[in-house]
Amino acid sequence: MAETVCLALTGASGMPYGLRLLECLLDAGCRVELLYSQVAQVVARQEMDLDLPSRASDARRLLGERLGNRPGVLAVHGREEWFAPLASGSSPPDAMVVCPCSMGTLAAIAQGLSRTLIERAADVVLKEGRRLILVPRETPLSAIHLENMLRLTRVGALILPPCPGFYHRPQRVEELVDFVVARILDQLRLPHSLVPRWGDRQSDRQ
Repeated sequence: MAETVCLALTGASGMPYGLRLLECLLDAGCRVELLYSQVAQVVARQEMDLDLPSRASDARRLLGERLGNRPGVLAVHGREEWFAPLASGSSPPDAMVVCPCSMGTLAAIAQGLSRTLIERAADVVLKEGRRLILVPRETPLSAIHLENMLRLTRVGALILPPCPGFYHRPQRVEELVDFVVARILDQLRLPHSLVPRWGDRQSDRQ
């Protein structure tokens, strides 16, 4: 079970997935090391009317107020904070999730560029054999996108596209978001009760 999780928000549509995942990780008692790109700030404003400050300390304060008292611990790092523990293989997190993951970020991780702290943290997680989960939000996918995903899968990353199911008969958008977040939590081996598991409702009817 992951105890320390690095969560990176990048500039793809799908910010509700990332912020809901942040809530659930903190509810599970995890230490969350949060990173976000400049474009993620634009997406958060567009999709959720959330103004993420550029300064990490201001973002920590804002998110702390928004999320309230939760059992987990939240740390926020700046994009160029190269002395953050995440930048070194001597202090890797148990797992890292990039959610949502832009195709640009996915390509940079696949090539090992490490130009930003997000890219470097992902590189560290891969080289140290920890769990890296990428939640790419793009459609349709080009051959370049698919080849980058295949390359990452071959070195141990998990590609988890946000494709909600409908067998639980969702009635609200929030239930579709929870379906995807539940799949991420499953891969992190964190307990949750976000959505019924396959067969649960059928068993209840018998």
